[in-house]
Amino acid sequence: MKSKFVLAAALAAIAGLSACAQQEEPAEPVVIAEPVYDKYGNVVE
Repeated sequence: MKSKFVLAAALAAIAGLSACAQQEEPAEPVVIAEPVYDKYGNVVE
């Protein structure tokens, strides 16, 4: 009985680690510069 529990725990650990190892790295976020406004609300370039 104990050996079945150890086997099940080992398989669960291997499955969990392999699932974590296969994840892709997240893509870099796209950074867009916000426009600058003057005191009247017009876009300054």
